[in-house]
Amino acid sequence: MRELEFKAAIREGLAQEMHRDETVYVFGEDVAYYGGILGVTEGMLEEFGPERVMDMPISETGFTGMAVGAALMGLRPVIEMQFTGLITVAMDPLVNTGAKARYVHDGAMSVPMVVRSPHMMHGNAYMSQALETWFTHIPGFKVVTPSTPADAKGLMITAIRDPDPVLYVEHEDLYKNTGPVPNDLSTVPFGKASVRREGSDVTIVAWLAAVQVAESAAEELAANGISAEIIDPRTLVPFDTECVLASVRKTGRLVIVHEAVKRGGFGGEIAAMVAGSDTVSKLKAPIERVANPGVPVPHAKRLNRAVLPDNQDVISAVNRTLGRS
Repeated sequence: MRELEFKAAIREGLAQEMHRDETVYVFGEDVAYYGGILGVTEGMLEEFGPERVMDMPISETGFTGMAVGAALMGLRPVIEMQFTGLITVAMDPLVNTGAKARYVHDGAMSVPMVVRSPHMMHGNAYMSQALETWFTHIPGFKVVTPSTPADAKGLMITAIRDPDPVLYVEHEDLYKNTGPVPNDLSTVPFGKASVRREGSDVTIVAWLAAVQVAESAAEELAANGISAEIIDPRTLVPFDTECVLASVRKTGRLVIVHEAVKRGGFGGEIAAMVAGSDTVSKLKAPIERVANPGVPVPHAKRLNRAVLPDNQDVISAVNRTLGRS
């Protein structure tokens, strides 16, 4: 165990799996000679050679379709989309072939591929999009949302070994965060949430960079005598429903934080899970959601801050559940 940056932890998990399993390949724009637009695959061309780390043309549909075909033939491709917004170009092979192959072929075929989808929420309206909820609507896809370096590595290893397509969402705001990371090939299981902070007054569920927003809010709330519990689901599909329900039964209040648009966001699904269970009788206040209000992410810093959730937004939501607004 030693300290690694989030970005380095992703790379280490990927590289260690490539050494362990020769069927793991890396495809994408600028992943080889440039080392990835955000530097995650830096040095991998020299380490594994051009047969396994391959630059692709600016054709997301083309190289994603190639990756789906390679997975169907027994390889385990890991593809990089550069930025989440570009994944929209590749939806046909991902949704209509990759996600459905196991079902259509009655379990006789599978598509073991990982789609790395970097979030850059401070760029422009085209690149800065949080689209993870889209993939929770696609049967056959798993959706991974790490927020710590240890989870970044462990979930990458689990994703590569999974027999089905996995959307691996990585947030650029977390890339330079450091934390303890195992040296070995330790995995992090899908569908097992992490309690990032224990508390008794309110449950806050957040993922990706929203976890650090929730943690900042929890520190300020604690200074005012409010004890917040923070749940990081780590994966949206599969989702650890029981962890959230157990926390809400204890605290009686729920605030959900994410950078995606509130309307149709996964926060609404979590709220429905709670509302549809016997835990709803334990609620002491309406469920609160803190999210993008429903506009493209602005480039201007002041407008960007107005759209994306911050710790004061979370604190205000918590205070409303406590009747302090």
